[in-house]
Amino acid sequence: MEKYFNVNDAGFSIRCKLYAKDPNDVRTIVVCGHGFASDKDNKSAARIAKHVLEKNHGAAVLTFNWPCHGDDVRKTLRLADCDAYLSAVLSWAKTRYPSAALFGYATSFGGYLFLKYLSEHGDPFGKVALRCPAVVLYDVFVNAIMTEADLERVKKGKPVPVGFDRKVGIDKPFLDSVREADLRQRDFIPYADELFILHGTKDEIVPFDAVKAFAEDNVIEFEPVENADHRFQSSEKMDFAIAKICAFFGLK
Repeated sequence: MEKYFNVNDAGFSIRCKLYAKDPNDVRTIVVCGHGFASDKDNKSAARIAKHVLEKNHGAAVLTFNWPCHGDDVRKTLRLADCDAYLSAVLSWAKTRYPSAALFGYATSFGGYLFLKYLSEHGDPFGKVALRCPAVVLYDVFVNAIMTEADLERVKKGKPVPVGFDRKVGIDKPFLDSVREADLRQRDFIPYADELFILHGTKDEIVPFDAVKAFAEDNVIEFEPVENADHRFQSSEKMDFAIAKICAFFGLK
């Protein structure tokens, strides 16, 4: 079943979605962080939820909207708010299901935010799997997501709507904060055994070589997926990724 609910914390109202066969019998939770301009109803989360619930008794998948995404009510995107949203969702999961094993799965922008959270707060998960994490998020914004006209407007202090299927407003304070929070300058070796990264060799948004180098620098297990694009639109390659992720978590 799918259950929609809000987590209300510190003035935030975070839109969440729980996939679970029985919400009263949850022993394992996979918390999903979606990509930029996506939302809690994204296909990637739905697909891994289908696999996890079918093959693992007592499992659940929890998704939520980042600030300014989907039906979230906030108007200005800030890294601090993203951090607060993840903290609140994790707190809810741990309070509602105190004995459940907790895993993290995030893609692209969500992968960047999960890694940033780990570096600043420690790892709240047993293990974290990332698909195409935007470890060079500033470069992704200025080289792949935004146009030159967008950048000029931002430099002049004007917010611009950017994204793919949907648009999210980006302004100079947010973009500056992303540039300052460069994950390549942080040490993730203490978390290496708890991290797993998959990345498509044909990723057109997040550079494959940059993520591979990041994984190597931090001794993180890295799985290249030949000819996979950023969204893993091939069903075969997505199934491969899900199988690898579940195996890393110790799930079926």
